[in-house]
Amino acid sequence: MELKWLCRHFSELNAGELYALLQLRSAVFVVEQNCPYQDADDKDQNSFHLLGLDALGRLGAYSRILPPAVSFPEVSIGRVCTSALYRRGGHGKVLMEQSIRTIRQQYGPVPVRIGAQLYLKKFYEAFGFRKDSEEYLEDGIPHIEMLLS
Repeated sequence: MELKWLCRHFSELNAGELYALLQLRSAVFVVEQNCPYQDADDKDQNSFHLLGLDALGRLGAYSRILPPAVSFPEVSIGRVCTSALYRRGGHGKVLMEQSIRTIRQQYGPVPVRIGAQLYLKKFYEAFGFRKDSEEYLEDGIPHIEMLLS
């Protein structure tokens, strides 16, 4: 199933879009990963939000694009997730391609940094990201920083 991609700055999100992205992030990162953490981290307001919507307007995939100096010195991508309905169909790959394309449109050919869950290292390497830190724990989950030059 094809998704339609929208990129909105936080100030452009409507209440339904904000609710849907917070609901998806909570379902994936808190419930599925059994990881209670504070999702509302005061970074959303300065970020762009990439929404992959299905034909019925449901959020199937999402990422947050953070300007330089919000999470890292570089532009970064975070909160990368797909709903359970859209996994195993290549939507995660398309989400990352769209995220990188959006960064190139907004910021030009700049480096992009991510804090990746360690088990997804190979997934991100397929897009050109390279390990750029030692392993660390974030909310009890092994992570590494990765950089796309």
